[in-house]
Amino acid sequence: MSVTSHDVARLAGVSQATVSRALSDHPKVSPRTKHLVREAAAQLGYVPSEAGRSLSSGRSRRVGLLVTDLDNQFYAQLIPPAHRELERYGYQLMLHTESGEDAAIADRLIAGGLAGVILATATLDSATPARLHDRSVPFVYFNRTGSFVEADATVVDPVPGHEAAVEHIVAAGHRRVAAILGPENTSTGRAREAALRNALRRHGIHLPAHLVRRGGYDTETGDRAMTELLADARPTLVFAANDVVAIGALNALRRAGAVPARDVSIIGFDDLPPARWDIIQLSSIAYDLEAMMRETARLITARLEGSTDAFHSATFSTRYVDRSTVGVLPSAGG
Repeated sequence: MSVTSHDVARLAGVSQATVSRALSDHPKVSPRTKHLVREAAAQLGYVPSEAGRSLSSGRSRRVGLLVTDLDNQFYAQLIPPAHRELERYGYQLMLHTESGEDAAIADRLIAGGLAGVILATATLDSATPARLHDRSVPFVYFNRTGSFVEADATVVDPVPGHEAAVEHIVAAGHRRVAAILGPENTSTGRAREAALRNALRRHGIHLPAHLVRRGGYDTETGDRAMTELLADARPTLVFAANDVVAIGALNALRRAGAVPARDVSIIGFDDLPPARWDIIQLSSIAYDLEAMMRETARLITARLEGSTDAFHSATFSTRYVDRSTVGVLPSAGG
């Protein structure tokens, strides 16, 4: 007869639930209890299975992370901290991409038997949060908020970073400023646009329609928008919706024979690792992305462990990081 968690619990002198938590290295179980349980499991030759955990608890220990696509460098940075933090609480990360219709995405997440979901992509009118809520699947918003369904969230405050960046570019002589903005139907896109416009306005700089382009958070958007701006408007500096968009814009600049910082300056957002590469050295608005994902994982596991606290929104501040893609205009005396 096979050994069960009940056998381990009897030998260790603890409950079956404590056995499950101890073997998944749950932080709320004391080191002494973990040692007792592991000794009992080793003595009996007991090896827990994910299927067994799911059957005994009535739910899986899997948490989904919904991203737009796997080619985007931004999402690649989320996976390691999410995996490490969820594993620390005894949960397994499951990656899901946003493909197909909105309703189908939600149904796929629900059908996957996930314990909870981290939404790293969701438009303001997305049906996914409502469908998850209706099926009692806990979820947390990452780097965004929702319009219709309240939940725990981690968000970025773009104001300090934009204010510092605009202070810097004004001192460098830039007045003809353009922007490649993100989607209008995301809380992230709206917050960054408002922060940028307000920071520019305080220095008497207007962002007219002919100096604005919009699109997704991808390199194609940056490449296409910069190509148009070079042909139509020729700004001295461009704010990009994020680093991925900024890298696409840099590609278009180089293809046109222009030199970043000398001919057109560029500022990104997120400060991803590629922004720091010697070959790119992108000036960017930064925040602690890894800490933000760790907090997101902590929030979802708290809900999964039965927290009934009021919904919490954790805000992460920003700062401007100056590198090689912002130049000083001759008029500024640089």
